[in-house]
Amino acid sequence: MVAYRSDGKVFDQSPLDVSGVRTLPDLAAVLRALRRRHARQRRDGELTYRELAARTGWSTAAVAEYLTGRTLPPTDRFDILVGLLGATPVEQGMLATARDRVAEEQRRTPRRSVRAGHRPVPRQLPADVFAFMGRGEQLARLDAILAGPAPTGVVISAVSGTAGVGKTALAVHWAHRVADRFPDGQLYVNLRGYDPEQPMPPTDALARLLTSLRVTGAEIPIDVEERAARYRTQLAGRRMLIVLDNAATVEQVRPLLPGTASCAVVVTSRDRLAGLVARDGARRVDLDLLPLPDAVALLTHLVGARAEAEPEAVATLAQLCARLPLALRVAAERAAAHPAATLADLTAELADRQRRLELMDADGDPRAAVTAVFSWSVQHLPPPVARTFRMLGLHPGTDFDEYAAAALAASDPAAARTDLEVLARAHLVHPVGTDRYGMHDLLRGYATRLAGTHESDAGRRAALGRLLDTYLGTVRTATDLLDLTDTRRPLRVGALAGTARPLSGPEAARSWLDTELPNLTAVVTHTGARDWPAHTIDLSTLLYRYLDGGHYTDALAIHTQAYRAAEATGDPSGQAHALLGIGVTHLHLCRYERAVEHLRQALDAARRADDRSQRARVFTVLGNLERLRGRPEPAAGYLRRAMDLAEATGDDSQQALALSNLGTVDAQQGRYESAAGHFERAAELSRRAGNRLGEATALTNLGLAEQRLSRHRSAADHLGRALAVFRQLGHRQGQANALDNLGSVHLSLGEPHRAVEYLTEALGICREIDDREVQAWVLNGLGDAARATGRPGDALGHHTEALAIARDVSAGEPQARAHTGLGHAYRDLGDRVRARQHFGHALAGYTELESLEADTIRGLLAALDGTEDG
Repeated sequence: MVAYRSDGKVFDQSPLDVSGVRTLPDLAAVLRALRRRHARQRRDGELTYRELAARTGWSTAAVAEYLTGRTLPPTDRFDILVGLLGATPVEQGMLATARDRVAEEQRRTPRRSVRAGHRPVPRQLPADVFAFMGRGEQLARLDAILAGPAPTGVVISAVSGTAGVGKTALAVHWAHRVADRFPDGQLYVNLRGYDPEQPMPPTDALARLLTSLRVTGAEIPIDVEERAARYRTQLAGRRMLIVLDNAATVEQVRPLLPGTASCAVVVTSRDRLAGLVARDGARRVDLDLLPLPDAVALLTHLVGARAEAEPEAVATLAQLCARLPLALRVAAERAAAHPAATLADLTAELADRQRRLELMDADGDPRAAVTAVFSWSVQHLPPPVARTFRMLGLHPGTDFDEYAAAALAASDPAAARTDLEVLARAHLVHPVGTDRYGMHDLLRGYATRLAGTHESDAGRRAALGRLLDTYLGTVRTATDLLDLTDTRRPLRVGALAGTARPLSGPEAARSWLDTELPNLTAVVTHTGARDWPAHTIDLSTLLYRYLDGGHYTDALAIHTQAYRAAEATGDPSGQAHALLGIGVTHLHLCRYERAVEHLRQALDAARRADDRSQRARVFTVLGNLERLRGRPEPAAGYLRRAMDLAEATGDDSQQALALSNLGTVDAQQGRYESAAGHFERAAELSRRAGNRLGEATALTNLGLAEQRLSRHRSAADHLGRALAVFRQLGHRQGQANALDNLGSVHLSLGEPHRAVEYLTEALGICREIDDREVQAWVLNGLGDAARATGRPGDALGHHTEALAIARDVSAGEPQARAHTGLGHAYRDLGDRVRARQHFGHALAGYTELESLEADTIRGLLAALDGTEDG
C-alpha cells in the first residue's frame, strides 16, 4: 500500500508505518490511503461519506472533517472507522496509537493546532464582576474540582443556589481566573432557563455553540442528538472551558456536555441538578447567601466612607437585602444616590417597605427580599423612568437601545437615553455594549410583572406595536441605504419614516442590521405571526436580500413566520414571497430537495395570487437550482420563462437576474461569448433598475466569462468593480464569489501568490457564512495555486477537502474540478496510476454535466497513456 503525507512524501509501504504521523493532515492522509486501498479490495468504489456516517453514527460532515484533516477523530468509534476502512487488527492498534500521539501533540501546542486547522479561539466570557467579594470557599472548591480527576472524564461543576445569590458572578469570576488554562477558548451561553417566555431549548443552544465553533448552516444537523454529536466532535481534543449559565433542568444541559476530558464545564442553575451529579459525575458547588461579613464588606466597598461611619446601619441593610448580592448592589446604589440621607434613615425606609410586601407574600422565599429592594428602588425613580423600566420587561429580545426603549415607553429617544442612564446607575439595567443595555432575568421578570399590573392589555399591545413600527421603519431605512430594498414589492404597513432610527449611511445601516438581527428574529418569533402579520410579512420582504447575503439561520426563522402570517391572513402573494425566501435559503445550504419543495409551493401561491413578477422570481431560482444540479436544459427552460414574465411586467431587475443565470448556463457549456453578452445585458438592466447588487453579480459573472475568453485584464477590472460594490453593501456571499474569481484570473495571469491572497480571503468568508459550494470552488483554486508554485503535496490537501465538501453537498462541477486537480497533483508527484483514476472521475463528471471540459480531460488521459505530449 502507498500512502501520501500532507507534504507529498510517501509513507513506508506494507506493513503500514504510522511512525511519522504527528499532525492532523498526516493522520488524515493515512485514513484516506486506507479508504483507497479498501476500495481496490472490494472493487466497487470507495465507501462514501454517507456510508461511513451511517455505520459509525457520525454525521457526514463530521466524517469529512476527519478524512480531510480539519478535526481529530474522537476515540469514540475510531476503531469502527478504521475497521470500516479495511485496517487489520494490528493496523487498528497502530492507528489508535498514532491518533493518541496527534492528540498529545495538540495538547502540547494547542495554539499551533488551532491555527493549522483554521479554528477560531472564542473568548465569550462576559466581563468580570466589579467589586467581587467573598466566596473564597466556593472558588477553592472550583479550583479543586478542576485539578482533580473527573469520574466521567469531563470536569463538570454545577453551581446551584437561589435567584440573585450570585451564581453567574461566581462562575464568570472563576472562569476569568482560570481562562489561561484553556488556550483553545471559552464558550458562554445564557440558557435563560427561568425566562417565562423564551427559555432556550437545547437545539438552539447547540446551534449557537456550534456557530461559535465555526459550524453553521448546512453543517448543523437538525436533530438534537446529531447536533450534540457534532458538538462533541468539534470539541474533541480541544482544551476549552464551557460556561452554561442559568439552566433550568438537567435535560437542558445534558446535550451540551462535551465528550472529551480536555474540556471543563461550569453550569449555573437555581435547580440542584441532582441527575447531572448522579449520572454525569458533576460536582456540586452550593451557593448560599453571602456570609454577613462579606455582605457588609461588599456594601461598604460600594457605598464608601459613609458606610464606615454607620456600621450598624450597614449590617442592618445587609440583612434586609437577605445578603443577596444582586439586592445588595441595587440597595447600595440607592444609598449612593442620596448622599444627604443617613444610612439609618434609608434602612428604616426599606424595612417599612419590606414589612408591607411580606404581608402580601409571607412564604419566606429569599426572593421576596429582592422584590422589596427592587420595589424600593423603583418607587424612588421619577415616574417616566419607572414607566420605562416596566415597559422594558415587554421586550422579547436580549438587549435594547434608546430607540427601542422610546418605542416601548412612547417617549422620544433623548428622554429614553436619559432614562436608561438613570436605570443603569440604579443597577436596574446593565450596559452590554456601546449605547446598549440588558436586564438580569429577575429584573426582567419584575418589570414584566409591573407592566402587567400598571398597564392595560391594550397599552401593552400598543407598546409592542410601536416597537415593531420602529424596527420595521429602521429596516426600511437601512435597506434603502444599502440598495437592498425591492421597490417593486408592495408593503402592507407603509413607510413608518417617523418611527425609524436615523442612520448616517451604508456603514451605519449595515452595522445596525448586524446588531439588531437577533432582536428582529426574536420579536417576529414572539409576536409577529400571531398579532402583527402585516409587520411580519413586511420584515420578511424588506430583509430578503440582506438575509440572502449569508444570514441563513435567521432567514429561515423570519421567512417561516412570514409564511404563517400570510397563511393566517389569506395572503397568497405574501405566502409566495415567504416560501421563496425559505426555498432560496435551503438552496444556499445545499438542501436541494427541501428547496424544490418550497419553491414549488411558492410557484403555486404566486399563481393563485396572479403575481407574474413573483412567478418570474421562482422560475429564476428553479433555473439556478437545476444548473447547480448539472441539468442545463431544464435550467435554461426555467430561466427563459422567467425572462419572458419579467419582460412582460417591466421588471428590469428580475430580467437581469434571469439573464445572468442564463449566462452562467451558457458558460458551463463553453458558450463564453454568448454568456458574456448575457452578463453585459444583465449589468445594464440592473443599472437601469438601480439594483447595485444585481449589477455587481452580473459583473462578477462577466469577469469569469472574460477569463475563459483570455481577456484577463478586462476580467480583473470587472471583478474588482463588483468586489467594491459587494463590500459596500456588506454582501458576504458576493464578496466570496468575486474574490474566488479574482483568484482564478490572477492564476491565469501567472500571479499565483496574489491569487492566494484573494482565495484565502474568500475561504474565510465562506467558512463564516457556511457557503459550502463556493468553499469547494475556493479550495480547488487554492489547490491550483499550490501546484502553480511547485507544492503538489499542498495541492492534494486542498483538492481532497474540496472533493469531500462537493460530494457532501452533491455539487457536480466542483467535484469534477477537484478530481482534475488531484489528477494534476498526483501526476506531478509521479503517481500516474492515481492521476489516471482521478482524471477518469473528472471525465465522467464533466461528461454527465455536458461540459466542454470533458474534451480537455480526454487530452490529459491520452497524454498519460503516452499518445500525446503531456
